[in-house]
Amino acid sequence: MAESVYIVPEHEALREQLRRFVAKEVEPFGAQWEKDGCVPREVLRKMGALGFFGITYPEAYGGAGADALTNLVFAETLSESTFGGFIVTVLVHTDMASPHLANAGSKAQLERYLRKVIRGELITAVGITEPDAGSDVAGLRTRARRDGDAWVLDGTKMFITNGVHADLYFIAARTAAHSGTDAARSHGLSMFIVEKGTPGFRIGRALDKTGWLCSDTAELVFEDCRIPAQNLLGEENRGFYALMQNFQTERIALSAMAVGHASRALRLTLDYVLQRKAFGGVLFDKQAIRQRLAMLEAKNQAARQFLYHCAWLAAQKRDCVREVSMLKALTGELVNEVMYACQQFHGGAGYMRDSAIERLTRDARVLAIGGGATEVMLEEVAKRFAA
Repeated sequence: MAESVYIVPEHEALREQLRRFVAKEVEPFGAQWEKDGCVPREVLRKMGALGFFGITYPEAYGGAGADALTNLVFAETLSESTFGGFIVTVLVHTDMASPHLANAGSKAQLERYLRKVIRGELITAVGITEPDAGSDVAGLRTRARRDGDAWVLDGTKMFITNGVHADLYFIAARTAAHSGTDAARSHGLSMFIVEKGTPGFRIGRALDKTGWLCSDTAELVFEDCRIPAQNLLGEENRGFYALMQNFQTERIALSAMAVGHASRALRLTLDYVLQRKAFGGVLFDKQAIRQRLAMLEAKNQAARQFLYHCAWLAAQKRDCVREVSMLKALTGELVNEVMYACQQFHGGAGYMRDSAIERLTRDARVLAIGGGATEVMLEEVAKRFAA
């Protein structure tokens, strides 16, 4: 694997530590987790104890205080696992949900929750998507109204990763009416902290999926759900901007997942075609196969360098919406191109449920959908081309 110019020795140490953990604590047990539909809590607590859940968070709360590049090394290496459900369970906690607390939490909120989040004692989820609103965040309908010393939430969230087993939820809700214009719809959204067990909040149903089978996904229902006024996260009516800020972190993590998945699939497929005998030789002897794999490796290495460049831009606090949107579109499509070829070259064996390639293929499909579908990402890029 070609190394990025952004990598330093500390990154390699993290990578090796994480690979050892995944090899020992994840890969031997992931098949059972897929049957169970969740990752055991004790595994997540072990990751927290090893410092994997607080890489970018302040040392004062038990984090490592590292930058976006270090976090990318974590996400990419984690994504070499063949169990996508495990990967997304962790990355939602570290890169998609808990950053809302770390970035916008008050001192009291940070003191109450962040240490436990970093230790893996509290697992987090973020509730944005609704039955009628996904990538169109400004179209959210869940509402929150102020009632004395409380906020009251009403609405439904859909396709929420960690939705069943999380302890702490960060929920986007509309707190002010809008005029109906496209520009106005982005205003009046706020973020809230909701603890599991709050009256009026329930898991509507656990959702069955094609892939990510050891990741729990749920519908969340809020019916006259009263939370303390101090559970407002960040500024009232400024939640849209908090969501947009965190989307870059989320999309870099999902792109790392795509690159990591593709890297693992290509290695598995190379090993397979080097030993699979057919037509008087091994499959790697067939020019069409080895050249296709070579081109896919080239594409994935190019995507990987772009991935690290985007993380570097984020670490420098630069505006990188255009670049990250390009990256998410590129890697979401590329990983599916890689999986199609890798499964094809495995033949019938690649279509069996006990095959790592079969699992990687079904897990990869959603990477062109979740966190911003390819078409939405390309629209973000196109708008900035024209600006």
